[in-house]
Amino acid sequence: MTMRGSAPESAGRASVRRSVIAGSWYPGDPSDLRATIEGLLARVKPQPLDGDLVGLIAPHAGYIYSGQVAAYAYAQLLAAAPAHTFSKVVVVSPVHRVYPGRFAVTDKAYYETPLGLVPVDAELIRAIERHVALNRVSQDMEHSLEIQLPFLQHVLGDFGLAPIMLGDQDWESAAALGRALAQAIGESPQSQGKTLLLASTDLSHFHPYEVAVKLDQLVLDRIAAYDPEGLALLLAMRKAEACGGGPVAAVLVAAQEMGANRAVVLKYMNSGDVTGDRGSVVGYAAAALVRS
Repeated sequence: MTMRGSAPESAGRASVRRSVIAGSWYPGDPSDLRATIEGLLARVKPQPLDGDLVGLIAPHAGYIYSGQVAAYAYAQLLAAAPAHTFSKVVVVSPVHRVYPGRFAVTDKAYYETPLGLVPVDAELIRAIERHVALNRVSQDMEHSLEIQLPFLQHVLGDFGLAPIMLGDQDWESAAALGRALAQAIGESPQSQGKTLLLASTDLSHFHPYEVAVKLDQLVLDRIAAYDPEGLALLLAMRKAEACGGGPVAAVLVAAQEMGANRAVVLKYMNSGDVTGDRGSVVGYAAAALVRS
């Protein structure tokens, strides 16, 4: 369950992965953070998916840049309730700083944001580890995973988190992780039908507006075609860019193993649409993975 306020006394500060971006990438004050998320969600009308929501793709820049695009993903999660009440979330993120190994997970028991503590789902992590080796890390600065948590806390309230950082983004690694996630979820009665998959990614970086749009459309086309291997090949050949391309491919594989057969691109924008600077932009997209 999401813990409001401070960590339980039995947990101790050493068991909490403290926020590294509160107050910069998103508001550090709980009231301001809630108001920001509510405002972003209020400007989105969920699309009819004509099926069951299995997974999401969301961007991971600061909320002032990509928060509105992320809201398109999380609005679908709001629309899915109460038919699908997710009590567990697997967030697969890339790694932007120190290499933590092929697949990594925090060794902490909780993630902290201004909205409270999110418990790491030890049972689900152990289930994943039966299929792939996870490197336990005691400290990380990975913003692309943390940035998703306040939205999840606001929308879901209480949930258990499996925070997977993908250090190697080649196709073989992404496919192996995707299969492992689906197997772990399928083997756990507590996880079946209650686990949301979430891939964290931005798209092209620091190109002129028109170039970025063309590059990003190539990625969106592979997502819409539900082609994880094609996406991985596209990125490996450097024909397009997505800093979380591996996580997207892994989540597409896992969701497909769990019955998803369609990907719906919900929104695309880039930073130029927010700032007005079209000379050097970063691309953002939101998508839903659907079982119909």
